[in-house]
Amino acid sequence: MNAAGQVDQIFVTIKSWLVGHAPAPFQTLVSIVLMIAAIIVVFAALFALTVLLERKGLGRIQNRYGPNRVGPFGVLQPIADALKALTKEDVVPRAADAVVHYLAPLVLVGTVFLAFAVLPIGRNMTAVNLDAGVLFFFAIGSATELSIFMAGWSSRNKYSLLGAMRAIAQMVSYEIPLILSAVAVVMMSGTLSTVAIVEQQAHYTAGIAHWNVFTPWGLAGFILFMIAAMAETNRSPFDLPEGESEIIAGYFLEYSGFKFALFFLAEYVEMMAVSGMAITLFLGGWSSPLSFLQWFPSWGWFFLKLLAFLGVFIWIRGTLPRLRMDQLMNFAWKFMLPMTLIVIFSAGLWRFLAPPVVGPGVLGAVIRWLVCALVIFAPYIVLARTLERGRKIEKRTYRFAE
Repeated sequence: MNAAGQVDQIFVTIKSWLVGHAPAPFQTLVSIVLMIAAIIVVFAALFALTVLLERKGLGRIQNRYGPNRVGPFGVLQPIADALKALTKEDVVPRAADAVVHYLAPLVLVGTVFLAFAVLPIGRNMTAVNLDAGVLFFFAIGSATELSIFMAGWSSRNKYSLLGAMRAIAQMVSYEIPLILSAVAVVMMSGTLSTVAIVEQQAHYTAGIAHWNVFTPWGLAGFILFMIAAMAETNRSPFDLPEGESEIIAGYFLEYSGFKFALFFLAEYVEMMAVSGMAITLFLGGWSSPLSFLQWFPSWGWFFLKLLAFLGVFIWIRGTLPRLRMDQLMNFAWKFMLPMTLIVIFSAGLWRFLAPPVVGPGVLGAVIRWLVCALVIFAPYIVLARTLERGRKIEKRTYRFAE
C-alpha cells in the first residue's frame, strides 16, 4: 500500500490494531465500542466547532461581534457553554411526567447518533454495512418525532404541546418529499445499501466522477432533499416549532440545564446526519469530484463536503426570514411533493433514454440531459406560477438606523 493509501486507511488500521490486542472472546464487543466512541467523539466535537462558527458567521452577517471574550478570538466559547449547561439547575415542572420528561432528550440524541451507523464516512469506514442502509436511516429518523412529542406532552404546558404538534406536523409533511427525493437514487442504483450507492458514483469518465448530482434528476432531487432536510431539522427558515414570538420556545420550553443542551446537540447532529446522507446519495460520498484528486483521503473528502453543507446552513439562517405556518404547509404539499414525483419520473426517463435509444457519443448525452431537464423544469414553472396566482407580492423597503 502506498503512502496515500496508508493515510486513507489510517483509522481502519488503528482500529484493527486495537481490536487485535483484545482477547478473542471480546474482540467483537471492543470493535463495537470503538465505533460508537469514534462517532460520538468526532461529531460531538464537530458540533462544538459548528456552534462557534455559526455564532461567528451570524455575527459577521448581521454586522455585530460574535464570541470574543473567552479565549483567543472567543475560540473557547463552546467549552464555557458546556460548563454552563452542566452546572445550570435542572428544573422540572411539578405537574410534569418526570420519567417521560427525562427520557425525551435522551431518546432524541440516541436516535440521531444511530443514523451515522450506516453512513460511509470513508473507504471501508462504515460502522454497519446494511443491505437496507437507506431504509434504516429514514426509519431511525422518524423516531425523532416520537421524542419531540414526548417532550411536549410530558411538560404539561400548553405552549410546549402546541410547539410539539407544530413540529410533528412539519416533520411529517416534509419527511415525505425527503424520502421520495431519495427514491430516485435508489431506483437508479438498484440498491438500498449506502456503501454500494457510493461505490457506484466513485467511477470516472474523462476524469469526472459519476456523481448523481451531475444528472438533471439528481440535481433537482438534491435541491429538494436539502430543502426538506432543513425543514426536518427545524432550521431557518423552517424553524417554526421554536417560534419565540409565538410559542415562546417550542416543545423544549420546560427544559433547562443539560437536558436543554441535549436538544441543542440533537438539532445540530441531526443536521450533520441528513447532510451526510445527501453527500452519500448525490455527491459521491467519500469519492473525489475529479480523478486526479484521489490522492486526498476519502474521509477528508467526506468531512470537507460536510463542512461546506454546514456553512450553507449557517448562511441561510442568517439571510432568510421565517415562513408562516400556512406558507410552510402549502409549500410542502403543493410544491415539494409534486416535484419529487416528477423527479422520480425523470429518473425513469433517464434510464429509458440510455445510449442505445438516443445514440452514442456527446450528442446523445446532451439530448438525454436536455429532455430529462425539460421534464423537470416545465412542471416547476407551472407549479411556481400556480402557487403565486392570487398573491399580491409587494416590494419590501428596508430602512436602517444610522
